[in-house]
Amino acid sequence: MRLNPIVKKDIRVQARSMKIAWGLFAYEAIMALVFFLAMSVFQVENSYGGTNIYSQIVMLYPMLAVTQIVILVVVVPVITASSISGEKERQTFDIMMTTSMTPFSIIAGKVTTAMIQGLFFVIAAMPIMALAFVIGGLSWAYLLWFLLIAMLVSLFSASIGICCSALCKKSIVSVIMSYGIYVVFVVMTCLPNILYLLFGYGSGSDPLTIGMFVVLLFYLLNPVYYLVEFFMWTMTGISGAYEMFSEIYDDLSLKIPFNASVWHYGWMTISTLLFLLVSFLFLLLAAKKINPISKGRARKLVQQQMQREMHG
Repeated sequence: MRLNPIVKKDIRVQARSMKIAWGLFAYEAIMALVFFLAMSVFQVENSYGGTNIYSQIVMLYPMLAVTQIVILVVVVPVITASSISGEKERQTFDIMMTTSMTPFSIIAGKVTTAMIQGLFFVIAAMPIMALAFVIGGLSWAYLLWFLLIAMLVSLFSASIGICCSALCKKSIVSVIMSYGIYVVFVVMTCLPNILYLLFGYGSGSDPLTIGMFVVLLFYLLNPVYYLVEFFMWTMTGISGAYEMFSEIYDDLSLKIPFNASVWHYGWMTISTLLFLLVSFLFLLLAAKKINPISKGRARKLVQQQMQREMHG
């Protein structure tokens, strides 16, 4: 299998730089700080509550996992948001586009590089997280599941960043735009539910109806709720999706079909596929934007050539 030249070049350049080393150092320092703070809290609770501290080690898993996800959401868009716009600022973008690589392969290479860097960070924290599985008794399958979710978060964040980088000429603008799009996904998917509760709740005899069922489906594209559903099921065996929709079925005097396990895995599967689809659409948009033979750019080049001939 032939490695993407963009990935090969970027990884080689970063391996020679101290940025990745200092980045890993800062990452490990943050994870160590969270670990020691958690252990301090566990020790205080143990001294007052008389519980065994080893029974609380399991809580290291969600605390460290959420910390890693937050770091990925912050770091990965910065990496990709400056990839294409950075090439434009260094005036190397036109040289890159003269290669035999397609626009989509260039975009895919930049995104893959960012995902590899994010995976470096996640794997670096595995020894600390492993304590929750060795001592806390969690299933190792949840650790593998978390790795897959971390890769999905990296892909989603990287696709947003690369799209903004292709649309903007300045790196700082693309970084801000990336975070803005992330906020839109979090806020706008909650907005239909908020509006329904404000204006639809209590408007009829049954406050929770089929309309509420449709409104809750917007949470399938909410990154925060995606993680909440995952950690709720991992730590407590409770499915947030099952609890939400069971209220609707109860209000309609209906019995909810299937059990909580089916609702959880079905919800996570559909949500994962939607995030993959949205990420792919962002990649296509970025590839179309940098395509030198796109219709809009070709029309602009023809107009410029005609103007030169008229004045020449």
